[in-house]
Amino acid sequence: MKKGLDYIGVCVVYFCHDGKGHFLMQKRSKNCRDEQGRYDIGGGGVEFGIPIEENLKKEIKEEYGTDIIKSDFLGFRDVHRTNEGLPTHWIALDFKVLVDKKKAKNGEPHKFDEVGWFTLDTLPNPLHSQLPEFLRLYNHKIRK
Repeated sequence: MKKGLDYIGVCVVYFCHDGKGHFLMQKRSKNCRDEQGRYDIGGGGVEFGIPIEENLKKEIKEEYGTDIIKSDFLGFRDVHRTNEGLPTHWIALDFKVLVDKKKAKNGEPHKFDEVGWFTLDTLPNPLHSQLPEFLRLYNHKIRK
């Protein structure tokens, strides 16, 4: 059984920033489940028995090798899309997370071809299919 395909998956999605207008993105490699070659902000499935905030800390530590300085819950999204022609369904719990820019790195080079800092005015291409909606929904909250 697979999250998002056989049953509704729950994930944390994080917009990691440095507090100065820069945010962290990774380019998904061919080893990722989907959206290979696309830039994304970061996320991971919620694991059974782990509180959401702990899951958030664990995922950021794994993907970006850094700790959370501060996190703010932005909201949730009910995400419906397809993966290789199959319908998927995820509930995304979205966060804005302050991290130390000097400590952030590619913690999963087998999953990400590169990790970099960008601004909302210098987005790389191509983007993950769900990122434009994330940015539209939370634009006013992430620009603060």
